[in-house]
Amino acid sequence: MNADFLFTSLLIVISPGTGALITLSTGLQQGTRSALVAAAGCTLGVLPHMLAAVTGLAALLQTSALAFDLVKYLGVVYLLFMGWETLREKGPLALSQANSPSTDGALVRYAVVANALNPKLSIFFLAFLPQFITVGDAHPARTMLLLSAVFAVMTFVIFSLYGAFAARVRHRILGNARVMHWIRWSVSLAFIGLAIKLALTSH
Repeated sequence: MNADFLFTSLLIVISPGTGALITLSTGLQQGTRSALVAAAGCTLGVLPHMLAAVTGLAALLQTSALAFDLVKYLGVVYLLFMGWETLREKGPLALSQANSPSTDGALVRYAVVANALNPKLSIFFLAFLPQFITVGDAHPARTMLLLSAVFAVMTFVIFSLYGAFAARVRHRILGNARVMHWIRWSVSLAFIGLAIKLALTSH
């Protein structure tokens, strides 16, 4: 396995983003088990982009401004929705114990959609993975799938660590109304900030 690929993937995974925020807020609210569920959902949300890169569908987003903008603005709307729901303390990402997710499936769907509606991930895989495919590789698609699987495993592990850390400190936080109010607004504004960043992304 290429060391440059592992190092670059690690930098990308640990950087703040939607998936990390979802896992952290879930760990604060529901503890380690739900944080692992959220991490799994975020990892599953990366899979469509991996498949798009392998099959060449990501090229459509790269060449078609209309397709790119459509997916982008769907993602913007969804992130704004998540910010609003967090602020209202409803939905799978509510930060109070009284508003816990009804099912693991609801949390997984929330996380999957959040990561799936990000066209930059598809373009990232399209531009990133081919750099680590050798010219003489007899099975480039299989190699891309292998590298994608490694990236997915790293995503799950790092996000799980984020969630476990949040779960470890949750009992010190949930009982403090002032801290909870600050966290709820911070998470909500973070989602809004990610939405604005995505909206300003050029094709």
